[in-house]
Amino acid sequence: MRIVFATYGTFGDVNPLIGIGSELLRRGHTVVLAAPEMFRKQAASGGLQFAPVRPEQDPQDAAMIALVYDRKRGTERGLRKFLFPALRASYQDLLAVVRHEQADLFVSSELAYAGPMVAEITGVRWASYVLAPFSFFSGYDPPVLSPYPALSQMMATVPGTGHLLRPFARVITRSWCEPVFSLRRELGLPRGPSPLFDAKHAPALVLALFSPLLGAPQPDWPPNTRQCGFVFYDRDAEHSTLLPELQAFLDAGSPPLVFTLGSAAVLDPRDFWIESARAARLLGRRAVLLTGKHGEIPEPEGGRTAEICQAGYAPYSLLFPRAAAVVHQGGVGTTAQALKAGKPMLVMPYSHDQPDNARRMARLGVARVLPRERYTGDRAARALELLLRSPEYAQRARAAAEQMRGENGLHSACDALEAAARGERGPSGHGAHTLPQKC
Repeated sequence: MRIVFATYGTFGDVNPLIGIGSELLRRGHTVVLAAPEMFRKQAASGGLQFAPVRPEQDPQDAAMIALVYDRKRGTERGLRKFLFPALRASYQDLLAVVRHEQADLFVSSELAYAGPMVAEITGVRWASYVLAPFSFFSGYDPPVLSPYPALSQMMATVPGTGHLLRPFARVITRSWCEPVFSLRRELGLPRGPSPLFDAKHAPALVLALFSPLLGAPQPDWPPNTRQCGFVFYDRDAEHSTLLPELQAFLDAGSPPLVFTLGSAAVLDPRDFWIESARAARLLGRRAVLLTGKHGEIPEPEGGRTAEICQAGYAPYSLLFPRAAAVVHQGGVGTTAQALKAGKPMLVMPYSHDQPDNARRMARLGVARVLPRERYTGDRAARALELLLRSPEYAQRARAAAEQMRGENGLHSACDALEAAARGERGPSGHGAHTLPQKC
């Protein structure tokens, strides 16, 4: 079968597709990744064919990252200033790929807002996927909205108020999606439901590519949702091992604290590295700072020390198991790798789903949360001291890792996609309303 994936975003959005695509390739299918040009090399690392789709993303555009990851208006700006102005170009590119490949199945992320229109126009079998429970906006398990953190506190204390969240969000975002509705009119399509809350979910199959540890199934998830678990992929031909100097540092002493900001937030670190190094020194702990390929750390207070190792990149699957604790931005891919490694976390969320992921890790009892605007070396050191001093965090983190070993997100997702490509419904018991069992 010929399968086309479409996505935008960060490597955290793309890596699960590379993992799934590589497994589908092994099963004998043809897989094409339709994404911005910056992901061409990543697609090739998994053996996937590649088709560039606009808008292009500059992986080193720090100004855009700062704009899009702003806590209060990051989501709105990302849509209004980046994705929606290029919506017509995205539609044309995706339409051309699906037709050229004569796709048996088209699989789109929620950020591929042209995807539903391509599916309607071509009649191709269509599936969608989400990476975090935030995307479902469940009234039974309401997410944290980054611009309105006080709402989460209210919903946690007043029963039933979670069901008011989606109507509230619809009102706030009602003007954002006019470019989508305008293009649908041009194509002769009905206005359709909200692209932010409803239209992004394919009616035949929605893959929830996250563990029940992050979010358990809820009655108001879309019908035909299949919760598969996390899909992990973080190595390629260029990054299959740890750098020799990092490996030597890990071998030379006790498990270090690991500080990372993922693949996008790392471009807008502000003083995160300086404050993180300070926290490690205050605790007398060894530390690894993953600063990105082009990251430069200013000279820290007190000078550099042999107890702190700076590296541009390391596969999380190799580094996190060697850590004492992981400090990160709350991206779902980073969160998943820390869970898999069984390590306690300190989460400093930026925007989008990150505050919600952070809250869920705190609720699970494996993490503490420190808001970005309050992140200092002193506060981080106190939070990390509590994490490391309390054995309950480490115990719960190990228990979470053990539970995840019983999940197989990769094979479950591939099985579901093969069934969808054949026009089959998923196995009974995997709908959103009956999903308590694990795939």
